[in-house]
Amino acid sequence: MQHYEIAVPGESVSSVLIVDDHPMYSDALASALGGVFADCEVEKADSLGSALAVLERGFYPDLVMFDLVLPDVNGISGFMTLRARIPDVPILVISSLTSHVVVNTLMHEGAAGFLPKDTPATVLQTVLGEVAAGRKYVPKAYRQAAPATGPAGPAPGSLHPKLAALTPQQQKVMKLICEGKPNKQIAYELDLAEATVKAHITALLRRLGVSNRTQAALLVEASHAQSAETAGEPGAASFLCR
Repeated sequence: MQHYEIAVPGESVSSVLIVDDHPMYSDALASALGGVFADCEVEKADSLGSALAVLERGFYPDLVMFDLVLPDVNGISGFMTLRARIPDVPILVISSLTSHVVVNTLMHEGAAGFLPKDTPATVLQTVLGEVAAGRKYVPKAYRQAAPATGPAGPAPGSLHPKLAALTPQQQKVMKLICEGKPNKQIAYELDLAEATVKAHITALLRRLGVSNRTQAALLVEASHAQSAETAGEPGAASFLCR
């Protein structure tokens, strides 16, 4: 990632909940917060359960910094649980798991942003300012399609019988779903009416035997599991399962 000047937050953040089971990393995050938000109250939790307990005690943060890999949750269920508990609080996910599908799924499910754990402190502070101002943040590398396994990349239907049964137009829609694109953006990129996109999505979900876009994206990720392991992202597909 590129280094930037530290942004001045457009909104005040007076309280932050850090959810991470590595004490030294939690301390580093708290230190970075101090460089952006003066007199910020910080609470730390080393599991989802302890984070929920902090909320139950009456601490309501302006921002949550959340690690995906916690001792008491498997997959993105921890994020989903916390998101449901505090739907109006921005959650910035900071994780060592950097699968494109994981990132796109998190953003689709309402994350305020995503950062890899090796992000420099100066960049983290800039992103904190962006999130505090109500903007979402994803590193440039994750705003694009997931890396292909070949020069042109495999078509979504090339590695799974159900995916192979999709029509060419449905495969195009499925590819954009995997990139986290909303229906309006899919319609724009494919030069289709939004109603037509919705019809394609309904049809492809029925054909794949899944009930929503996230499950469809997981099916695609599972079909690329071997490629993901080769790329150094073992377990990404199973991690996404709730």
